[in-house]
Amino acid sequence: MEAVEGMKEIAAMNVSHGQTRVRFCFALCATFAALTLVPSVWAQEFVVQLDPAQTKIEFTLGSTLHTVEGTFRLKSGTIRFDRTSGKIGGSIIVDATSGESGNAGRDRKMHREILESGKYSEIIFTPSQVKGAFDPKGPSRVEISGRFSLHGQDHDVTLPIDVQPSGRQLLMATHITIPYIKWGMKNPSTFILRAADKVEIEIHAGGQIADDGALR
Repeated sequence: MEAVEGMKEIAAMNVSHGQTRVRFCFALCATFAALTLVPSVWAQEFVVQLDPAQTKIEFTLGSTLHTVEGTFRLKSGTIRFDRTSGKIGGSIIVDATSGESGNAGRDRKMHREILESGKYSEIIFTPSQVKGAFDPKGPSRVEISGRFSLHGQDHDVTLPIDVQPSGRQLLMATHITIPYIKWGMKNPSTFILRAADKVEIEIHAGGQIADDGALR
């Protein structure tokens, strides 16, 4: 009887060890599958193409009588990002001539006297460095530093950007305060109407991860 009971215990141990091995192999395979899927979209270095149709650029300028609100259109945007070094490149180009606030007379003055968009038709942000950890599986916040070109002059800026990935799609949101008078643009204030010396910009952009071939 003791021999029989001993054989049963050995058999039970073998079954238990076999189940453990099966669970371990399953977990290992699942982990390997996850690791092989992520790089196919989020490579060590990747390119994001911004979509003008999915991007909203809104500005707000306060004044003594009312707040002026308006929009600009994205012309193009390409961001190249190296997740290891934190280096970033590319450019984001806004069509300065597209600015509108819903008032034709005010918009003509804005383009003719302040933006001088006939001469400076593009507003360009050229990123150069990223701080913060980017999470390819969930929301994250990073700080992107670079050169902001407006009205023929370059300015160093740092933008806090909220990033939300979804497969090959990427959503980004940021806010920037532009001291346009300090940056050499004309003050639109009159004796009666006093305009703020800073304009607030809200950007919500959508883009897509480019094919691997675009990285080469």
